[in-house]
Amino acid sequence: MSQSDTDVSRPDLSLGVTVEEIPEHGVMAGRVGDQPVILARVDGEIVALDGACTHYSGPLHEGLRVGGTINCPLHHACFDLRTGAALKAPALAPLDRWKVEIEDERIFVREKLPKSAPSLAPGRDASGDPEAIVIVGGGAAGFAAAQRLRDLGFAGDLTLVSADRDAPYDRPNVSKDYLSGDADPSWMPLKSEGFYRKRAIALRLDTRVEAIDTAERRVTLQGGETLGYDRLLLATGAEPNRPPGPDFARDNVHVLRSLADADRLIAALGSARRAVVVGSSFIGLEAAAALRIRGLEVNVVGPDATPLEAKLGPELGAMIKAVHDERGVVFHLGRKVQGFDGARLTLDDGSTIETDLVVLGIGVRPRLELAQAAGLIVDRGVVVDEALRTSDPHVFAAGDIARYPGFGDELVRVEHWVAAERQGQTAAAAMLGLPPEHEPPYFWSAHYDLTIRYVGHAERWDRIEVIGSTADHDAEVRYIDGERLVAVATVNRDMAALQAAQVLAGD
Repeated sequence: MSQSDTDVSRPDLSLGVTVEEIPEHGVMAGRVGDQPVILARVDGEIVALDGACTHYSGPLHEGLRVGGTINCPLHHACFDLRTGAALKAPALAPLDRWKVEIEDERIFVREKLPKSAPSLAPGRDASGDPEAIVIVGGGAAGFAAAQRLRDLGFAGDLTLVSADRDAPYDRPNVSKDYLSGDADPSWMPLKSEGFYRKRAIALRLDTRVEAIDTAERRVTLQGGETLGYDRLLLATGAEPNRPPGPDFARDNVHVLRSLADADRLIAALGSARRAVVVGSSFIGLEAAAALRIRGLEVNVVGPDATPLEAKLGPELGAMIKAVHDERGVVFHLGRKVQGFDGARLTLDDGSTIETDLVVLGIGVRPRLELAQAAGLIVDRGVVVDEALRTSDPHVFAAGDIARYPGFGDELVRVEHWVAAERQGQTAAAAMLGLPPEHEPPYFWSAHYDLTIRYVGHAERWDRIEVIGSTADHDAEVRYIDGERLVAVATVNRDMAALQAAQVLAGD
């Protein structure tokens, strides 16, 4: 919980406040003891909810209220102000509600109401629900879909098949706090084992799907076992890229996609003093930051003149490079790797870098093999409609593999955690016959104490407008294609990022 969340200067709601102190269209920050609480007027009533986001404890009073919802300033989780329900990922748990009492025209909040699981679709007609749903993939999209199905009242058989050794976990932390040693391993699982038992979600870990028979609506698992389905969600994710050849298949060459990958890398750090990160991507630079925090000498090799320039533009790219420069990271930009003999990395200009280990951060490729073999339409991703339905009406796809109608006329494929979670939630609703909801993708990238928030999707732009100063780490960066705003990145301007999300969504 952040320091602002326990600020004793906030009014103690157990002592009472007046109605006039509660904003009509926003939320009021208060506390009960040392617990943050927000008050809001909703449809003529006063409601009180926990004031810390259930994702990373973001201060909700600093977020953006839109109608009857509140959006977290950190990672854009969205909650229903009346019920506390977590409406949009990355929040996966509701806010606790507090009892509101009115005495002598003052509002008092003293105790929590009993915990409840707020319904996300009260009164939904479930008579036409499928009997069995199978989800292939235990990442962001797969887990979020499984949870949302139960939250929407789906009572049929639900199986989540994952090739991962671990139950669904907080993958963004793999290259951030977990790798740097600042996240306790107990923080990583998204839910406990009891969650899957209570929700009757059959979790099949370390299990691969070998084939899909769309005619018979069955999937075949390794070993020959089959599972029937009425609806199938493919959320197979992506695979890290590796340079060709045996040089980068050595034991001291690492990728960073799964929790197991991170554990393997962390185990290798005990005997390592030097590391080279190949790739100046988000994952590569986050890994570089984590390794510097652990005290290693870090070199970064990247093909671009400025890190992340192709994704964020030259201003933000230069700002990120300067942050890493200040921490002692050595860059080799405009360079590609040629080979690695286990102790020395050779670059394309003939120079060499001595290192104890190599971390590859050169992007990923979507895992499309199952979809292709099943005869689904594939075009640089599994092609889906607005409901994330594939060319087979009983099969859906979400996350890194889905190529879907974006905010414009083009199909897009987005490799971001929150986007994948929300696609999983959208697919879950669509499988139950509910209309899809779409909004611009969102992600964040952390480098030491600097965090960039990005909303939208800009595969190209004609110009960039910078409001504020990237050098001072106080900026809003707008990406414009023609006359259309396509994305916004912010540094220390969280409200601007939330407002940009509303603009890009057309609200």
